[in-house]
Amino acid sequence: MAVVGGDGTVLFANAALEDAMGTSRRSIEGSAFPDSFAEPHILRNALDSAHSNEFAALRFDALLTRHHNDPLPVHVIVAQTERPGEIIIEMLPLEAQARQDREERLIDQAQANKELIRNLAHEIKNPLGGIRGAAQLLEMEMDSPEMTEYTQVIIREADRLQTLVDRLLAPHRRPHVVGDVNIHEVCERVRSLILAEFPKGLRVVRDYDTSIPEFRGDREQLIQAVLNITHNAALVLAERINEGDAQIVFRTRAVRQVTFGKQRYRLALELHVIDNGPGVPDSIKDRIFFPLISGREGGSGLGLTLAQTFVQQHHGLIECDSVPGRTDFKILIPLP
Repeated sequence: MAVVGGDGTVLFANAALEDAMGTSRRSIEGSAFPDSFAEPHILRNALDSAHSNEFAALRFDALLTRHHNDPLPVHVIVAQTERPGEIIIEMLPLEAQARQDREERLIDQAQANKELIRNLAHEIKNPLGGIRGAAQLLEMEMDSPEMTEYTQVIIREADRLQTLVDRLLAPHRRPHVVGDVNIHEVCERVRSLILAEFPKGLRVVRDYDTSIPEFRGDREQLIQAVLNITHNAALVLAERINEGDAQIVFRTRAVRQVTFGKQRYRLALELHVIDNGPGVPDSIKDRIFFPLISGREGGSGLGLTLAQTFVQQHHGLIECDSVPGRTDFKILIPLP
């Protein structure tokens, strides 16, 4: 970030810009900042427009030149300040900007999913009870055991759909029970559940940062979120489990000064659930948090949707990075 005067002279440069340019703050301050870009005229035109009050903020992509390094692609934001004659210029590496845009899409997507699920579940729930009740009444009037087989099919399928609807509505029904949460106790609970179900051929590795503090949250919701992700991983590791080399890693880290969910946090938890499976199919990579989207035959497609909902109720976010042989689900939650 830099603050420049009307002629583009740098009045102030922060430490991040100093690191990015590979030179001292002293040499940056007092220099003509447009000359630090591969195409200086773009920033000069932006500064002229800012002084003419043509916009409150202007964004564009550019190449920032660096001392003894290749140019850095950045997203530039030019904005007016409250002090006359001064303009603030913020720069984000394009990779960071793309990540921020992706996070915003995930948040908007999750909100839309929540509304869709709630409305759809209620629309299904009401007629479903009527269908089941009608089948029961019909069964009571029948004398033929052969015919009751058909009503039993209706009742069983109605019950199956009722269970699905209940799962869809679960995050919105259950009250948020807040208490002190130790993330490693959450991981250990999930680890024991997974190893009980998959006792052979699967190794669950701990890579914990034990300095991570406790935080306020709903322990049971977080256990369910981590369990949903981990159970999905274990299921897609079926072939490797048979071969005896399946692995899931729980990695916790504390990260400082991180931005996600459109906010910047001083401290946040990063919990990675990493598996060595085949990876998320390309066809659903951008939709894995959508309800009813599953990469497994017979999967309900609700596990990741519910996990994202539970984590977002803690002001957090789940991201996924997947290539064949390595899938990393990263849970981010603000820490006190």
